[in-house]
Amino acid sequence: MPDRDEETGRYTGEYSTEDFLNAINLEGGMAGTGEIADQVGCAHDTAYKRLQRMEKDGLVASQRVGNTLIWTVEDRN
Repeated sequence: MPDRDEETGRYTGEYSTEDFLNAINLEGGMAGTGEIADQVGCAHDTAYKRLQRMEKDGLVASQRVGNTLIWTVEDRN
């Protein structure tokens, strides 16, 4: 069971940022939210929310292709 943050009471989650970055890389450097969720082993909604936070932090970028968001890892250099 995931731990809760003592201050906010929100679940901290059991999936690391690296899990999501690795999932994108395993899919050839670009992947849809569902593919990433499958690789990480989490719910689609969990993956989407985490990827949105990661995008705000500059770790990943998204591009809409049809009805799908495609995620790529941003260059960290």
